[in-house]
Amino acid sequence: MEMEPGGPSSKKVKSAAVNSRQEAQAPPTPASPATEAPCLDPAETPPAADEDDGRVDRISNLPDPILGEIVSLLRTKDGARTQILASRWRHIWRTAPLNLDCRRLPDEEHGLTGVVSRIISAHPGPGRRLRIPAYYLQDRAATVDAWLRSPALDQLQELEFCHVSNYRPRLLRPLAPPPASTFRFSPTLRVVTIGRCLLPDSTVQGLHLPQLKQLALERVSISEGTLCGLIARCPALECLLIYYSFGFQCARINSLSLISIGVRLRHRYLSDHETDEPQFRELIIENAPSLERLLRVDILDGLHVSIISAPKLETLGSLHGEMYLSSSILQRLPSDSHTTVVGAVKVLYVRITCLDIGTTLQLLRCFPCLEKLYIQQSISGDLNLWKRKHRDLIKCLDLRLKTVVMQFYRGIRAQVNFATFFILNARMLELMSFKVDTEYYCRAFLAEQRKELQLEKRASRGARFHFQTDRLLRCYSMINNVRDLDLSDPFVCKR
Repeated sequence: MEMEPGGPSSKKVKSAAVNSRQEAQAPPTPASPATEAPCLDPAETPPAADEDDGRVDRISNLPDPILGEIVSLLRTKDGARTQILASRWRHIWRTAPLNLDCRRLPDEEHGLTGVVSRIISAHPGPGRRLRIPAYYLQDRAATVDAWLRSPALDQLQELEFCHVSNYRPRLLRPLAPPPASTFRFSPTLRVVTIGRCLLPDSTVQGLHLPQLKQLALERVSISEGTLCGLIARCPALECLLIYYSFGFQCARINSLSLISIGVRLRHRYLSDHETDEPQFRELIIENAPSLERLLRVDILDGLHVSIISAPKLETLGSLHGEMYLSSSILQRLPSDSHTTVVGAVKVLYVRITCLDIGTTLQLLRCFPCLEKLYIQQSISGDLNLWKRKHRDLIKCLDLRLKTVVMQFYRGIRAQVNFATFFILNARMLELMSFKVDTEYYCRAFLAEQRKELQLEKRASRGARFHFQTDRLLRCYSMINNVRDLDLSDPFVCKR
């Protein structure tokens, strides 16, 4: 529900209601000759909707290359089923680039391997996308190698060995390198997800992926040097996701093209392979002139992040625990002695265990150009009184915030005081949203919040305030695919 600061007066509402009743009681006015619909000749009368249904098939008149492109974007099952639409469509699936995604095919118990083999055998190629369980690299390596060598996958653009929830391996074996045939598509690959395998330097050495734009390393064992070399061999790389990978302690980023980076640390209980391998604990952005988004997609502490050169970095999150920024250090927020100004950041997602206005004010000092602030807290903390306690700090703040989002809002005093700070001080505020649990959401609650939040005294006269029960922000577990990094605002739930 959108709550505007002001509304119509009771007199206007009463007057409008009276007028509405009078209009409803009035007899219908006959249409004047000037406004009546003209009489059409029967020969010119358009056919009824049911008579016209199915007579004109404009899609089928499109050229084969366009139809093939459409079919290749459909789910695997739906694309194959287009063969039965009409004789015009019978050959389209076989000539369209193959999109083979196992996620909605029968699970392994019902013969997934056989289904994939039959599809690849029936399609002459070329290939667009292949997505299969990463476990196949361990217990079906020979089968995967045969698939990858098939002409049906020639000129493959998207290759994904990823986690599939409905499949588990017959026998968990040590990680091994992917088949040699995996990288025969190097010249054409645009999206790659490599999962549950070993990437030694001998595999990466000599690779060149000139068109690769999105790369995900999911539960991969790789050394620090090999990781740096792999990134260097992707001159067009825009999105990089490091997800539960290990074998290195530090990832150094030097890339002229990278726009978005996402990292997720490996849980201890996920160490189902060599537990003595180095664990990912440090990320250093040495030179990334195009980097715009840096995302932490977990809730673990222990990652040391250094940003040496990323002048275009605009989106940062989720910020919690220890973050180390630039040559100066921002440690264990709040900290007056190590405050770093990161001038380009405009979007910030903060996970706060205890909602605290003091910590937030320190963040606002560090990010003076901040326009969007997303806050997710676990507990509410103290009363968050700020008018006297932070009076001097508020005077020197130049708030440019336009959007503020608060998750798990219940309207308790600590949350009200926290939200009121932005309502009374953010002069450029355009929208403030609150995610409210359904048990609190009612007309009485909204009326009370309008009074408690002092909306009539808002600093920005054009600000709008939304209260809704739907999730506003994506939790860290929702960002689990490299494609999620390509969103302009990866934190907001799409409607």
